[in-house]
Amino acid sequence: MTYEAAADIGIGSTTPIARSAVLERSALIDLEAVRHNVRQFAGIASPAAVMAVVKADAYGHGAVQVARAALDAGAAWLGVAHISEALALRAAGIESPLLAWLHTTESNFQAAVAAGIDVGISGWELDAVVAAARDQERPARVHLKVDTGLGRNGCPIGEWDNLVGQAMDYQDQGLLRVVGIFSHLAVADEPERPETDAQLELFREAIAIAEDAGVDTEVRHIANTPATLSRPDSHFDLVRVGLGIYGLSPFDGVTSAELGLHPAMTVRTLLSNCKKVPQGQGVSYGLNYRTKEESTLGLVPLGYADGVPRIATGGPVRVAGTNYPVVGRIAMDQMVIDLGPLTAEEATALKGAEAVLFGDGADGGPTADHWAAAAGTNNYEIVTRISPRVPRSYLNELPAQPTGTATP
Repeated sequence: MTYEAAADIGIGSTTPIARSAVLERSALIDLEAVRHNVRQFAGIASPAAVMAVVKADAYGHGAVQVARAALDAGAAWLGVAHISEALALRAAGIESPLLAWLHTTESNFQAAVAAGIDVGISGWELDAVVAAARDQERPARVHLKVDTGLGRNGCPIGEWDNLVGQAMDYQDQGLLRVVGIFSHLAVADEPERPETDAQLELFREAIAIAEDAGVDTEVRHIANTPATLSRPDSHFDLVRVGLGIYGLSPFDGVTSAELGLHPAMTVRTLLSNCKKVPQGQGVSYGLNYRTKEESTLGLVPLGYADGVPRIATGGPVRVAGTNYPVVGRIAMDQMVIDLGPLTAEEATALKGAEAVLFGDGADGGPTADHWAAAAGTNNYEIVTRISPRVPRSYLNELPAQPTGTATP
């Protein structure tokens, strides 16, 4: 289905769209691409299960829609950073096993326990979660996290035995169940680096300590997207796939297509103006770009308020089958491409033409990787930062219905 067809019937929109309307700007999400990617990872990881990571509104793709698509394609778990994200999924009727792992002293552990949300524990959170379990008169489900070398969250290995012992004491009291043991890899996107070997060795040591203490886990998990693809020895019982389910490659120099993945997001708009200008015409703030000859400038109504990196001058925009680099500074609401020497009639014809910032890269079109290169960042940031001012529209969306079964 073409984008225009999707817009005509209002797929995925939260407000009615006139049948003849084409959205001025949108991020079109193909949920069948998400399903394809989940199935791809399920095949790679088997017999380990797949956790679809849908934090940060599913990397900007829409958490509820992506969660439903991922579960439909065989994901067994969902993962988010914050309890508030998990509660939003529960409120949407999604009842699958669901882990939240990043907390503060103000996190709503009471609501998490009440909603059957699994909680990641690095240390201090344990007593707060147990207090919530007492109040709710319901045992909490926890995953103990060990820091194997990333240096962010997670219990230091020197304190691990103590944390495990405390958790088991609470489990014996019926206040919690230790469902999982997990950690996170630091350099799995650079497969040649030795630190991943060291992290996996330390993770196995942490598992052995926990098992000696009587922990009988449902899942042990450390693999992210790159490790799922490159390190079968990291799969254990569950792999946590974020970037990959959105169809993006975690490896420099390796494309999505080479990994068998389908990018799910296309960001597009309509040219708001095309005008002929003389040689030497300055463009945008600072006048850092001037036309080398008489030319035609195309105005693209997306800017850094929409999530386009301000520093990404040179990022590609595809118009009428050709990729044009952004010239001049990217502004809050708009940016400019130099279309070259067109006739007045050609320039008029392009006014209102579709302008694609990135998509699946088919037929040489621009991708999130191209914009990441222009901005000096990674493709994760490019898709995640697309702001709510850019409406999401969905292809191949399933009817809303309760999804998954909550684990008691």
